[in-house]
Amino acid sequence: MLLAAGFAAVLGGALLFTNAVEWAGTRLGLGIGAVGTVLAAVSTALPESVIPVVAILRGDPDADEVAVGAIVGAPFMLATVAMALMGIAALGFSRRRPQGARLRLHRGTVRRDLVFFFVLFAAVLLLGLGTPEAVRYAAAPLLLLAYGGYVALTVRQGGPTQPDDELPDLIADPTKDDPPASAAIALQFALGLALIIAGAHFIVDELITIAESLDVSPLVLALIVAPLATELPEKANSFLWIREGKDSLAVGNVSGAMVFQSTVPVAIGVAFTSWELDRFALLAGVCALAGAATAYWALQVRARFSLGDVAVWAVLFAAFVATVLVAS
Repeated sequence: MLLAAGFAAVLGGALLFTNAVEWAGTRLGLGIGAVGTVLAAVSTALPESVIPVVAILRGDPDADEVAVGAIVGAPFMLATVAMALMGIAALGFSRRRPQGARLRLHRGTVRRDLVFFFVLFAAVLLLGLGTPEAVRYAAAPLLLLAYGGYVALTVRQGGPTQPDDELPDLIADPTKDDPPASAAIALQFALGLALIIAGAHFIVDELITIAESLDVSPLVLALIVAPLATELPEKANSFLWIREGKDSLAVGNVSGAMVFQSTVPVAIGVAFTSWELDRFALLAGVCALAGAATAYWALQVRARFSLGDVAVWAVLFAAFVATVLVAS
């Protein structure tokens, strides 16, 4: 029950936070590309990113495993389950979408996001193969710099801004007919963030408790359970945006989160944990890279999803879960 309460708090906070960030992006004059791949991506990535931070602050070995599992598990879920759900939405709602099954994307943005992710995430997996501490400590600030460069490039090439009438109502705005006040946006932002942090404390505590009672490695639960639930904001948002034909926002939400997850949380992990990836973490990482390669083919080369793409992502996820359950 406490674990469920933690997930509910995290997801509820992410809903408030994401909604506020979309309005904040428009108020700041940021383009749709920047809102999708930076603001929306970072905000919906907060739940799974806060979990490893909270776990690291605990300072015990089990929490360290939870941190590593959450860091590696998030990109794996994005590159498999989230991509598959977008493919299902594009194919299932093709008749109601103005562009049908095809995707309206800025291919340069898609290429940049996926190449950034593939190169950086492959590098951090290599860091988990017994790399000396000095190398890991040197890599942490480089990862942060890489993400800073990515954000600067994205903001410069963010595209047109999203009109107010295309935005969903601000949840905390009592006057739905008028543009919300900046104070209401800021209040909702703060409340969403507070719920995310509080929920993360519950999740870390209860994952460790359940793992001990079931005699299962906390890393296994952190690789599957935590990311599957905390990635729900990206999955839900992208599914709805694809259904509405807002492909740039949908794909950017996932691909931007993949870039964020391969840099900022990893920088924290390599600097403040042992960052020794076991066979399960490495398998999740390899599956994430395979999912990203499939996404590059679907999004950059063909600009459409197919049943074959969805099947590949589903098989990658199912194969990983089956391997973990059997081997553990």
